[in-house]
Amino acid sequence: MKFSLFYEMQIAGPTRATEAQLFRDCVEQVMLADELGYHCIWEVEHHGLYEYSHSSAPEVFLSFVAALTKKVRIGHGVTLLPHRYNHPIRIAERIATLDILSGGRVSWGTGKSSSLVEQIAFENDLKTLHDQWLEAIEMIPRMWSSDVFSHDGRFFRIPPTQVVPKPVQQPHPPIFAACSKPESAVAVGRLGLGALNFAVGTDDYLHQKVDDYRRAVASAKPVGRETNDWFACTPATLVLDDDVEACRHGYRGARFFSESLARYYLSGTRPIGRLDVPRDFMSDAELRDAMAARNRGGVGVIVGDPVAARETVSRFADIGVDELILVMQMGTVPHELVMRSIRTFAERVIPHF
Repeated sequence: MKFSLFYEMQIAGPTRATEAQLFRDCVEQVMLADELGYHCIWEVEHHGLYEYSHSSAPEVFLSFVAALTKKVRIGHGVTLLPHRYNHPIRIAERIATLDILSGGRVSWGTGKSSSLVEQIAFENDLKTLHDQWLEAIEMIPRMWSSDVFSHDGRFFRIPPTQVVPKPVQQPHPPIFAACSKPESAVAVGRLGLGALNFAVGTDDYLHQKVDDYRRAVASAKPVGRETNDWFACTPATLVLDDDVEACRHGYRGARFFSESLARYYLSGTRPIGRLDVPRDFMSDAELRDAMAARNRGGVGVIVGDPVAARETVSRFADIGVDELILVMQMGTVPHELVMRSIRTFAERVIPHF
């Protein structure tokens, strides 16, 4: 199993000063992760998701940290493909350039966003978002493998064009797609793509999702030049030596993360301004209940001391997950605790796997 870090660039109650500091803090976290041997840094692309995600230009952040690191992979998790967000030629160019400059370290995740904030701000045709994504993801690997590329499709008509540069990874960087629902994991598998998932539900739910994905990818007709059979999850994570301290801050952060996500993705509205979500510490009773639920099992979060973390990671491993993309940078968790968690997890959890 591989262990990576996931960045939404969350901040509870941002100002211009704290927002700028957040970016500097995340750079410091990434440099520590590279030093400690984490597998990949995954960075989202979101627009206008105030407090929940201030990562609107991941290609800039990832290029910056690629220049400061040596080993850690550089992951887009994900690039928005519908053409109102990004034209496929521009994506192909940016990913290839980053792959060259990083020495072949890019992992490329794709998606379309299910937030009305982004969809409407960019004047998307909501009825065709999936079809736009599908056409673009079929085009871009051909841009990387063709000396001269042309396309005549439903959404794109591109005359013969030399799309340069080409990536250094052969046949191209591994391709992933976001898939939140079981049926979308199957659809992603049929396309021969790696699966990027939020860690939600019971062990049985996730086990079934992984199994269904494996069956689908086994008979895939890949859109790229090779099949990527790789299942990753993004659990909210905080691991510290002190179990209670980790749970107090970790469950607070996980609640802020999940409640903010729900406002933007599940409410059917376009929130503006400060989010109406809980951001205080849990009461003592709530914290006891959360810790008790953790001790009974489950794979939603990895929060607690190293012993508790190893137990939860073991369940992910038994289920068949290939990579845990740990969400340590959560809006209410101080930078100093994130740094401690990155080191504690690397030194006292990863070696067991």
